[in-house]
Amino acid sequence: MVPEHLKFGGGSLESRIHPAVLVTLLVVCGLILLLPRRFVIVPLLMASLLIPVGQNIVLGGQHFLAIRILTLTGLLRLAPAKRTPWEPIDKVFAAWALLRATAFCLLFLDAGAVFNQVAFLLDYVGGFFVLRHLLQDRDDVRRAIRTLALIALVLAACMTNEKLTAVNVFGYLTGSTEVTIRDGALRAQGPFAHALLAGSFGATLLPLFAWLWVDGKARVLALAGFGGATVVTLTSASSTPVLAYAAGILGILLWPLRNHLRILRWSFAFLLTAGHLAMKAPIWFLIARIDLVGGSSGFHRAMLIDQFIRHFFDWWLIGTNSNGSWGWDMWDTCNQFVTEGYTGGFATFLCFLALLRLCFRKLAAARRACSAHSAAEWQFWLLGVAFFAHVVAFFGIVYFDQTRMAWLTLLAIVPAAVSSPPAAVTTRSPGARSVPDGPGEWFLPALRDAWPDLADPDPARQHPAPQQVAR
Repeated sequence: MVPEHLKFGGGSLESRIHPAVLVTLLVVCGLILLLPRRFVIVPLLMASLLIPVGQNIVLGGQHFLAIRILTLTGLLRLAPAKRTPWEPIDKVFAAWALLRATAFCLLFLDAGAVFNQVAFLLDYVGGFFVLRHLLQDRDDVRRAIRTLALIALVLAACMTNEKLTAVNVFGYLTGSTEVTIRDGALRAQGPFAHALLAGSFGATLLPLFAWLWVDGKARVLALAGFGGATVVTLTSASSTPVLAYAAGILGILLWPLRNHLRILRWSFAFLLTAGHLAMKAPIWFLIARIDLVGGSSGFHRAMLIDQFIRHFFDWWLIGTNSNGSWGWDMWDTCNQFVTEGYTGGFATFLCFLALLRLCFRKLAAARRACSAHSAAEWQFWLLGVAFFAHVVAFFGIVYFDQTRMAWLTLLAIVPAAVSSPPAAVTTRSPGARSVPDGPGEWFLPALRDAWPDLADPDPARQHPAPQQVAR
């Protein structure tokens, strides 16, 4: 049977939504349907990220979370719109979601599993393609990041108040203003389901606000966003957000080495391999030594990776529902990569990695194509740094609340940014291919974009240098 907390519609059959949230939802849904496309992203992100995740309406025994209602409204708005051509990122994302949903249903063979995965596909696939429709060029990207900066300011004020007064103001909407205290430190969480998620949301925004600063059209807001993201990270009092924040800073500082990343990656891989061979414990047990704010569970995360590797044959086909038997607290899979494997099997795990690899490659190719335009090159680099910050956060948390909206927004930003470079440089979409004629040509070309070495060992033939346009 599917665990009760995973069921779409499981738990209480009564709607739990505050009247103020209901009014807000009605207003925002009206704005989504009526506003010009370019402005819809503002109310959508504001409502999706600031409404507490527990707010839901029950219809026909099924739970419709506030963020799910917003996604459905967005899909309704999207229905009559002109279809956006599918990019390789869209294909790999859709393949990842379908593989995960199919594996989950086959694993449990239960009606509850089907409902659960219908909800999963609606939340992720529906949400992603709504964002893809709303984010089509640099102006849309700029508007989305400005909105995220405003959200960071609101969260910073509310979480600072939570830290000082031990009252979560968002709890007035959910019915409980209690806060989380661990090892004497109050962990502010705002509207999110956990302090780790709140802090990770703030930490991963830092490179995007750097993008906004480089863009030069909203520098005051960019500085305010920096401050808001920093406050959100610190008030969460959790190690994972601090590490993700540090990863963003490190990525920005590595800018002078941008043309030597291959050497940097191989050097890092060599150091990890040497450490793995020299240490008594596997290299991933270095995570157990990380405790930046006190009360961290690094040892649990290290054991989770260890048991995930040791039990490969338990989950490789279609995932597993017995991970709770791997050891103490192994049911708590606070690692996005582990979750992809145990939920969807090895194929889903690889597809998730391919999605990350493809995004990095697209941004790297676009950055190299814009090397003559320093501001554009900086911005593509900063988007890559934002992905790097998320990858670091994935080692300590799973995005199971509205934080996924920030992740989907970043995924949707990539094709919008790559396909709409600054006017100073003409850049073709790196790795762009013509629309395939047959169904068999749908997914494999996208996968080859993620790992081109499988098809062609010469990277120069994959992304030929674009022609510069005279200024």
